[in-house]
Amino acid sequence: MIMNVLILGSGGREHAFAWRMRISKHLNNLFIAPGNAGTAMLGTNIPISPTDFQALKSFCLNNDVDMIVVGPEVPLVRGVYDFFRDDEDICHIAVIGPSQEGAQLEGSKDFAKGFMSRHNIPTAQYKTIKLGNIEDGNRFLESLQPPYVLKADGLAAGKGVLIINDINEAKRLLWEMLNGMFGVASNKVVIEEFLKGIECSVFVLTDGKSYKILPVAKDYKRIGEGDTGLNTGGMGAVSPVSFVDAEFMEKVERQIVLPTVNGIRKEKIDYKGFIFLGLINVDGEPKVIEYNVRMGDPETEVVLPLVKSDLLDLFIGVFTETLESKTLEIDDRFAATVMMVSGGYPGNYEKGKVISGIKQIKDSIVFHAGTLLNDDNVVTSGGRVLAVTSYGQTMNDALENSYKNIEKISFENSYYRRDIGFDLR
Repeated sequence: MIMNVLILGSGGREHAFAWRMRISKHLNNLFIAPGNAGTAMLGTNIPISPTDFQALKSFCLNNDVDMIVVGPEVPLVRGVYDFFRDDEDICHIAVIGPSQEGAQLEGSKDFAKGFMSRHNIPTAQYKTIKLGNIEDGNRFLESLQPPYVLKADGLAAGKGVLIINDINEAKRLLWEMLNGMFGVASNKVVIEEFLKGIECSVFVLTDGKSYKILPVAKDYKRIGEGDTGLNTGGMGAVSPVSFVDAEFMEKVERQIVLPTVNGIRKEKIDYKGFIFLGLINVDGEPKVIEYNVRMGDPETEVVLPLVKSDLLDLFIGVFTETLESKTLEIDDRFAATVMMVSGGYPGNYEKGKVISGIKQIKDSIVFHAGTLLNDDNVVTSGGRVLAVTSYGQTMNDALENSYKNIEKISFENSYYRRDIGFDLR
């Protein structure tokens, strides 16, 4: 089977998809909408927004696209899968990503917690609050030990989670969230008990019936070293993770992965794509912090280099519901990703800075996250700019390779954390 494939998105995750699929025996033409300077070297960038479904339909029909691989969450939550499935002109096109109902596992914290509750999946105790029952929320806060966790129900561009130590501050912020702090995303707020432990990310690829578990990663969200400062989209990641042993993964599969996939099937949710499990290890017991319905970023840039199988062949298995018959082969090395970001990120930052040194990188992979081609120059176009990924026989070897190479790349006011993996060494 030879296919024309369209990837939706413009970040490092989408560059990693393109990089891995470029070598597939099934690939004919590769398109990326809208893509970046890195994806332009692997396929054809298309200036279409991932949420402009009509424009995507026209492009797919005009270019004989056979498969769409959805990178970011927003088009999934808005129903790109359903749009293609329900249109007789384009329903033959495979979409790798869940239906709009399935995407509620990420699009609504309340939906996700209800799903976990129905299927006995271990997670923090919680209560969902609207403005009309805010007093119930205040009483629930009083029943918890600090710190207090408040989560906007809807998508809030990664900013909708607050962790507060003071009970009165928590009550005040609950009121502010319900009154529009995060727009419509916080019309409902999920209050959770705080779980103490170490986090990791488990990625599952499913055709709705069977599944494959990809390498486990740990990412680093804070802008400052030692996990200090503001949250970001991710400053780096490592895989595999030292504290995730066979015993822990057996619990993850039995208590979380199987009930999640079985729950999707029992509830007749159309789901063909990735499930991201944001987990926390609480005294050796895994609990779910959150679901995402796509691969994470920058975790994709550290996980996909360890997947030796033909990625497009796995996606064909997802669409045809034959994933069970496919083989997932994993590299036995370590991988480490370090993210270069624009000065000022995650606050205000300037764009259009010329990047130099990428071509000097020989033994690492440079994934573009926020770049554009400007004439003959690669320039910055986002907060997170480049992800440098390296292999190693140990985690420290992989990190050393990434740090050695990231020093060869430069652009004005660039910044990167020098302590990725610090808590695992």
